[in-house]
Amino acid sequence: MGDVLAGFQTVWEFDTDSVLIRFERGIRTPKLLQALGERRIPYEALSAVEVTPGKRGTIVLRAVPRPGADPLMDAADGQLKDGGDPYRLVLPAERGSLAEYYAEEIRTALGPAVATAAESYLVAAPAPPLSFKAYDGKASFDGKAVSFRWFWTGASSAKWKAGDQRFRVDELSGVEWRSPESKGGAAGSPKQGRSGYLRLLEHGAEGGRGGTDGSATGMGGARTGAGAGAVVSGSAGAGSIAAVTRPDHDPAAVVFGLGYGLVHESLPFAAAVLEAVRSSTPDPSAGRARSAAQPGRRDPADIADRIRHLGELHTAGLLTDDEFSSKKAELLAEL
Repeated sequence: MGDVLAGFQTVWEFDTDSVLIRFERGIRTPKLLQALGERRIPYEALSAVEVTPGKRGTIVLRAVPRPGADPLMDAADGQLKDGGDPYRLVLPAERGSLAEYYAEEIRTALGPAVATAAESYLVAAPAPPLSFKAYDGKASFDGKAVSFRWFWTGASSAKWKAGDQRFRVDELSGVEWRSPESKGGAAGSPKQGRSGYLRLLEHGAEGGRGGTDGSATGMGGARTGAGAGAVVSGSAGAGSIAAVTRPDHDPAAVVFGLGYGLVHESLPFAAAVLEAVRSSTPDPSAGRARSAAQPGRRDPADIADRIRHLGELHTAGLLTDDEFSSKKAELLAEL
């Protein structure tokens, strides 16, 4: 089409086979949209286009993505607020006829598969490397593996006992992301208020342990319930049911709140991991294997802080003498 339609904080540029959505920078633009910058959406990634009345004299033009077409929307799983929805274009109400015109133009460009889920991701996720600081650790993704490095000020004793974690993409079956802005929240909330989490679902890891709502997001973004306190992973196979592990106790998850691991940091991260998982070839021998992170030489002050925290856990009776000695030796070996 070659046309440009500018709305509030967002501009749509129409091409013959796609629409380029650009997000303006500014204090009124949600941080998630600013972090995304721009996204090219092929028409084959859409299932429909809607025009609905907005608030305070506005009209909303919204494209509806097909399930499985966009890793960002699969990871978000309906948790985004309207203002943070990257598929919405808000216009003055007097431009309603123009919105209807472009909606119809896009509808004519939609393919025959609009009613089916996409077999592969058609919209690109943010490119790695990516990282963000959660409440209990730092999450990093280099395109091949996800690493969790625990903070002694926030990580639970269970995570400290497990040690820093590294998960290869081919060991994973999916990602589960819970927004700190959604209602409810995870058990073991950070002290600053409502919490969210990012959990990695492993191949054969008893359904990925699931979330507090009894469901998990697999590679296709579909959530599958197994009743209260149980979950079936999207790709762990039928009948694989597991009890829920609290995210703050699960070494395969990081917990964050409104002040740690904000949506604009953690959601693009989750989408990038999900895209990499979908495109990877699973290793049948990976099973439930998890490897402890093997970083390079660390800051001696950081090692000292970690040993001090281990000492506190030992004094509190949360670590045995052997566990304390073993972990201390591992940390000293990293100097």
